[in-house]
Amino acid sequence: MNIQFMRFRKVALMISGALLITSVISLTFKNLELGLDFTGGVLLEIKLNENLESLEEIRTLLTEKKIEDFILNFSGSQNDVIIKIPGQIESESSELLKSVLRENFEFDLRKEEFIGPQIGEELRDQGGLGLLLALAIMTIYIMFRFQYKFAIGAIFALVHDVLIVLGLFSLFSIDFDLTVLAAVLAVIGYSLNDTIVVSDRIRENFRKKRRSETIPLIDRSLNQMLGRTLITSLTTLLVLLALLIFGGDAIQNFSIALIIGVIAGTYSSIYVVCNTLISLNVIADDLAIRKAERFDDGMP
Repeated sequence: MNIQFMRFRKVALMISGALLITSVISLTFKNLELGLDFTGGVLLEIKLNENLESLEEIRTLLTEKKIEDFILNFSGSQNDVIIKIPGQIESESSELLKSVLRENFEFDLRKEEFIGPQIGEELRDQGGLGLLLALAIMTIYIMFRFQYKFAIGAIFALVHDVLIVLGLFSLFSIDFDLTVLAAVLAVIGYSLNDTIVVSDRIRENFRKKRRSETIPLIDRSLNQMLGRTLITSLTTLLVLLALLIFGGDAIQNFSIALIIGVIAGTYSSIYVVCNTLISLNVIADDLAIRKAERFDDGMP
């Protein structure tokens, strides 16, 4: 099989550009829909004595009782329900909510949490700092371990993947909580791993076939890695789809973030990294093995 991946590099560049511009605009003007972990509020997890076909009955009841800004989700089964009211931390809000529910449903209270605005703000700041720190550490690692043209491509790929995940969550107003933040950190690792594997093969082919032209050599390298890439990405996506379908609402957003990240990471390791190498005019001399090198650490 000999797919000419780089034949579509200009189309890929336009797709990436459109996604990144959309993400930046959405994050700038719409912001992320922060979850209860970051905003503070009341959380109740109840187990009903009967299964519900949908949450519409509870939603209608709470609306009639003038309870506003609530979030309803199933938690694994049709009788496990999570109710969140962002911004309110008074115990009276929780008692009112339980009283309204008991008028119409029989249930057992599984969990009751109050997250204060100060704690939510601290979690938000620490989470954002953790994400920036992870990106900074990865960037420093890349700069020291990669030849600089590969390093630039790898950094672009990381930023590309993170921005797309955050941008789509902002665009579609999907709750961004601590589990999603953990998923974004996992996406960073997944993206870097894909980039290392692809870059390593390109480097080795440049060293073996020093007179080859850049674009055909990159295409050859990508075709050599195609089986590994497809198997890894598809098996990962199958697991994530199973989590999304059967895992319940509690980890739904976590699964969505990872699915977006795996697709973006696989795409960026092919088109963002390789497009960058072509734009920077990478040649075999950039990857020549110096006589002073005593060992090959397997990194580009």
